[in-house]
Amino acid sequence: MGMAQSRIYWTADMLDSLPDDGNRYEVIDGELYMTPAPSETHQDAIRVLLMLIHEYCTSIGLKPIFAPFAVKFSNAREVQPDMIVVPEHPGSDTRQFDQIGALSLVVEVLSKSTGYRDRGIKRDVYRQQGVPEYWIINPKVRTVEQWRAGSESAELCEGALSWQPVASHPALMIDIARYFRAVHGELDAPQ
Repeated sequence: MGMAQSRIYWTADMLDSLPDDGNRYEVIDGELYMTPAPSETHQDAIRVLLMLIHEYCTSIGLKPIFAPFAVKFSNAREVQPDMIVVPEHPGSDTRQFDQIGALSLVVEVLSKSTGYRDRGIKRDVYRQQGVPEYWIINPKVRTVEQWRAGSESAELCEGALSWQPVASHPALMIDIARYFRAVHGELDAPQ
């Protein structure tokens, strides 16, 4: 008769002992998840999005930050979204999530290895942690799923994406078709 194997309950503190091998490691409720290095299309999706939202974010006191960047909600929950947008805090170290304290937006780009997690467990974590808006970008089918706080389902954005993190400022409008044409190199990246 074999001996029962004990299951490791991973913590965020344990991530520091893992090798620096180019992969991203996350801990969600004691489970360890590994994400391989992103594809070029994945990186282009983040690069183009950053170009689209940077000026808007700066004008309303927000700062976009792209991976790798650890968001440690607790010792049992540390994730590495593809992009986050946080309030700008002059003089603070934005590389340390505990000094930021709040997320205005979280963005994940789907891949074969992350789709189930991005749409399931990570979406649930972001909702439980009070993230007001969460986007799941799917470069393959050229859609963005826009999850908002309090909503039980996503809005599937195929034409335009509207984002208004500050009620007193006009919304940012992103033309989804144009965005994906830039991601796939079919036109110059938007300014």
